[in-house]
Amino acid sequence: MSDLAGKKKFAMPHVYILLVGIIMIVAILTWVLPAGEFDRAQNAAGRTVVVPGTFHTVEKSPVGFFKAVQAIFKGMVDAADIVFFIFISFASINLLLSSGAIQGLVSGLLKVLRGKARAAMIPIFLIIFGLASSTIGMFEESLPFIPIFVGIAIAMGYDALIGIGIVALGVGMGYSGAAMNPFTVGVAQGIAELPYLSGAWFRIITHVGMIIVASIYMVRYALMIQKDPSKSLVRGEDFSKFAMDEKSLAQYSFGIRQKLVLVVFFATLAIFVIGVKVWGWYFGEIASAFLLMSMVVAVIMGWTPNEFIRKIIVGLQDITVACLMVGIARGIRVVLTEGHIIDTVVYGMSTPLSHLPKWVAGELMLVFQTMLNFLIPSGSGQAATVMPIMAPLADILGVSRQVAVLAFQFGDGLSNILWPTAFAVVMAGIGGVKITSWWKWLVPLFLWLILIQAVFIAVAIGIGY
Repeated sequence: MSDLAGKKKFAMPHVYILLVGIIMIVAILTWVLPAGEFDRAQNAAGRTVVVPGTFHTVEKSPVGFFKAVQAIFKGMVDAADIVFFIFISFASINLLLSSGAIQGLVSGLLKVLRGKARAAMIPIFLIIFGLASSTIGMFEESLPFIPIFVGIAIAMGYDALIGIGIVALGVGMGYSGAAMNPFTVGVAQGIAELPYLSGAWFRIITHVGMIIVASIYMVRYALMIQKDPSKSLVRGEDFSKFAMDEKSLAQYSFGIRQKLVLVVFFATLAIFVIGVKVWGWYFGEIASAFLLMSMVVAVIMGWTPNEFIRKIIVGLQDITVACLMVGIARGIRVVLTEGHIIDTVVYGMSTPLSHLPKWVAGELMLVFQTMLNFLIPSGSGQAATVMPIMAPLADILGVSRQVAVLAFQFGDGLSNILWPTAFAVVMAGIGGVKITSWWKWLVPLFLWLILIQAVFIAVAIGIGY
């Protein structure tokens, strides 16, 4: 037997290994890059922001091996609000899904849409998720929908990538082209001293443009898989836990209980809109509303308290691995912060922009924000770090501050579903897809969408947006 026959085939490291590896690489960078900081102060809105022109070096504080390992624990603690929010929201939505209400809604659409026309459900749900993301900042809240849309996509003759893509791209593009997302547009415009919601018309146009491009890409891929399943990028992988066949999906019960559950669900979303925009709700309030929603659903479905708890526990078990990914990924930011190199990276990347023509600088703002989201995947956190620099820089370049906000949005939103430090690994993991398969499918579309964003940046500069 040949020696080659005895060699094991290369296997992609587990995502936990990938994330820990990034932590170690970043720890090494704390020994290489100079430590530095911007001064920070509270602005008129009470937000702590960077003071432009105050970058200065500080004493080096390199992160050693043991501290890098400690960052895993610290990251989980630091991300506790997001982790427990995902736990509660996922378990609540999972309970809602077990009522069959969403499946019943899709069943109704299947009866209306026949053959290739069924692919119309892709842009329909891209729009639905995009609207929720664009208005109330829905992102983590969408994660519980991934398993059900993976099952629906497979039942329709597509594959898991389409199911994940409907949810991931829906919220990713919604963040990128958000009309009124309070966590990104609201924070960024406040720091840039722009009226809240100003320029929304142009952002809506960019959102529509991205939906069109993504819909074409996804529908073409879906129809190709429907015609020839062997062309699927995830062929041979096991998705039995998501399995539902088209016949059973098309015959799903959609009685009065399921319809009432949907009414409760959409009423909850309406409350979210009011809560976020009027009452300043955040993770704690939204998670509590999700939990109350799940209780009402249980009453409507006639489940006993023990049945309710068992269904909640199933949701908690299903999302545990993904929640831990969020905590480990946060460890990367812990190392960057303890090594005092986040501001060094921001300063080093932003300074060259001040020496470029506004057309070039505008496009590089987009690149800068997209790359920076690898290190600071929090939209509001990234806004507080870079917008105080980008806003006055835009003035110097002769570019409007709206363009600076637009570049921030584009860079922050879409790359959340690409970078392993954000939500790419979480979404792929929930959908049962290897991260390499997700990247192989997403990257060509991501590049097209980045190109579209670059065109919109150029148009915005050209029209004086």
